[in-house]
Amino acid sequence: MIPFITIGLLGLLSLSIPVGIVLFLLGFGVDQFFSLFPLLRGLGNMVWSTSNSATLIAIPFFVLLGEILVRSGIAERTYAALDKWVSWLPGGLIHANVATATMFSATSGSSVATAATVATVAMPQADRLGYDPRLFSGAIAAGGTLGIMIPPSINLIVYGFLTQTSIPQLFLAGLLPGILLALAFMLVTVCICVIWPSLGGERRRFPLREMIGGLGDLLPIFLLFSAIIGAIYKGWATPTEAASVGVGGALLIAAMFGGVSLGMISEAIVGTVKITSMIMLVIIGASFLNFTLSAAGLSSEMRNLLENLGFGPLMTIFVVVLIYIVLGFFIETLSLMVVTIPIVVPIVTGLGYDPVWFGILMIVLIEMALITPPVGLNLYVVQGARKSGNMSEVMVGAAPYAFTMLCMVGVLIAYPDLALILPRLLQ
Repeated sequence: MIPFITIGLLGLLSLSIPVGIVLFLLGFGVDQFFSLFPLLRGLGNMVWSTSNSATLIAIPFFVLLGEILVRSGIAERTYAALDKWVSWLPGGLIHANVATATMFSATSGSSVATAATVATVAMPQADRLGYDPRLFSGAIAAGGTLGIMIPPSINLIVYGFLTQTSIPQLFLAGLLPGILLALAFMLVTVCICVIWPSLGGERRRFPLREMIGGLGDLLPIFLLFSAIIGAIYKGWATPTEAASVGVGGALLIAAMFGGVSLGMISEAIVGTVKITSMIMLVIIGASFLNFTLSAAGLSSEMRNLLENLGFGPLMTIFVVVLIYIVLGFFIETLSLMVVTIPIVVPIVTGLGYDPVWFGILMIVLIEMALITPPVGLNLYVVQGARKSGNMSEVMVGAAPYAFTMLCMVGVLIAYPDLALILPRLLQ
């Protein structure tokens, strides 16, 4: 059955069929050929029960929050302010790419949206200031992946929903690894540009007065992030309630900078509907596929496969990591999560691993999938914003950052407290 699912998934995706539809078609195929009982009669109830969740309402709110900040011009202000603070480092403006992606990761919850935002703002600067297009664009693609690690993260909400894991704890667990990963990206950039200075472009220093003045553009974003995450951790609001308050805060910030207009609000709402519809279609399709796979016995088949390998818990985790790396080359990231979580997470937790820790480990692997060809979405987003050059340049530029993520996987396995220390301290 596993070869049938793999070949079917890759074959249908190669036809450019939308991912959500692919998952439904695979579910129908499994139901017809492998299940002992007809399951289609329960399809309507399954669609309703999957989508009828207060937790999932947080997704459109967080998407709308990011859309408002992007379309109101806050992105340009944030980028210019961070440019003043980090462009003195070897690598210059490349650090502003990573820093801006980190800031917007703390509000948008989406890697693709974060990468698209930073790419749109930053790309015009690359040629003008003489930066190597490979490293410059690769840093944007890698920085954008932080959108699903640093809270609030849509992917962590989906993980918590599917595994019944505390979303506030997941948010808190992702904060420290996300920040460390951003710093690691900047460290890698410094090392590369020290060895090959021509790749880094111009290093610029700004007067202290300009640097301090730029903080006025960063402070509202920081306060918005603190209000959202603080309300969740203090128990004052659920993630859904905090997201709705965040939308109001985003509108207030946009109004402060004169970015609110009827056209902007209309574009933000349309963008939110498109993104949310795509996410929900994938979640519902994956839930149906997972239901048919369980009925056909794939869950027990996968469990028996891993158990029959005779490996201990640590080696089993390495096998799971290898599976995610390979699948990440070919399968869209959200689909990869929702298809594998119901199968893999029970096996991992059965070995004694913390589901919160594994959620963060999985997110790092999903981040790698976003910048590894041939299906790395962030690579295509950045290439689309470039409007020139070859796709291979973005792939080469992202390679050092993908290796950095692989190192972070090893660090999380060796030191699981890196993800668990904040949830334990604030529990």
